[in-house]
Amino acid sequence: MVPTIINRSQVPLDSRDLETCQLVFDEIRTDHHVTKDSPEAEFIASIIISLYRQGVRDPKQLQSMVEAARGLFQPTG
Repeated sequence: MVPTIINRSQVPLDSRDLETCQLVFDEIRTDHHVTKDSPEAEFIASIIISLYRQGVRDPKQLQSMVEAARGLFQPTG
């Protein structure tokens, strides 16, 4: 019998995972005045889930990466 290797990206998200993703989603939407039902919100959500499944778990890092992916990154200083 050949063992099946399951990547983290293949495992369903649990309630803690979803809570983290929701927190980041809400923070970005609020910061950038994106309406919840807009195509942009859907794009943000898909980026969050994709990055989370790739192993980005820290909410601040997730938010930073999503903002950079959306072209919203603004250097400080």
